[in-house]
Amino acid sequence: MTAITEFVLVTGMTGAGRGSAAKVLEKIGYYVIDNLPAPMLSHAIDMVEQSADINHLAVVVDARSRGFFEGLVDELEALRAKGITAQVLYLEASDEVLVRRQEAARRPHPLSLEGRLMDGLKRERELLRNLRGRANTVVDTSNLNVHQLGQRVRAAFENPESGGLRASVVSFGFKYGIPIDADMVADMRFIPNPFWIDELRPQTGLDEPVKQYVRSQAGAAEFLERYEGIVSLLTAGFLREDKHFLNIAIGCTGGKHRSVAMSEAFAERLRAHGVKTLVVHRDLGRE
Repeated sequence: MTAITEFVLVTGMTGAGRGSAAKVLEKIGYYVIDNLPAPMLSHAIDMVEQSADINHLAVVVDARSRGFFEGLVDELEALRAKGITAQVLYLEASDEVLVRRQEAARRPHPLSLEGRLMDGLKRERELLRNLRGRANTVVDTSNLNVHQLGQRVRAAFENPESGGLRASVVSFGFKYGIPIDADMVADMRFIPNPFWIDELRPQTGLDEPVKQYVRSQAGAAEFLERYEGIVSLLTAGFLREDKHFLNIAIGCTGGKHRSVAMSEAFAERLRAHGVKTLVVHRDLGRE
């Protein structure tokens, strides 16, 4: 008999990548139970704890369980009272992307009572609203491929015994929208745009000339120092609230030059302080 040391509840919107996230968790050592009705959650955990070799558990609970889903928050509170706290991983995406994925999959939405996909998505968002607010980690998969989603899940949940804060730094372009899963957002449009320099325009923030140009501009170094201080200030509070994964979004106009260079620079600083940090350039190559 063993105690569960890590318990991840995977949930979120239909088509947002719950299945892909569950597969990644399985690959990094979690025992995964898919599509479990909420009333069976406590029973499933009791059964798993009878095992001698399972201490990392991931459970996928979502709208497919329909009426059973509504009692999930009460189940989580009952487990918390017993000393078992779930790390809630919530997968999100825009309606436009979810519609496209659902149509490609040729499967009806579980809450589309009269066959209207958008009605089903609206009901699902309402049903999940409270749970999304409780999520420890929210991942917006609208602009992520399966590989990038896997990176985000691994960064958040691989080797949890190491403790401490882990971070994801995402560069993005404001013209493509702010990442909806961001805990903190920084705007790099105060830095002169390399786009207007002929020799730098075709390059990106990963190229050394652009890196040097961006980091040498007035305010860039001060931003890195001050933002690093803000993250340090908040770290204790996040960990106290059992939130171990922080999403930091750094944007510029198109997500090609300034945000990319500054995301790389900020990630370097976080890693120097022992924070396991993943960098994702969401909109690089999109122009």
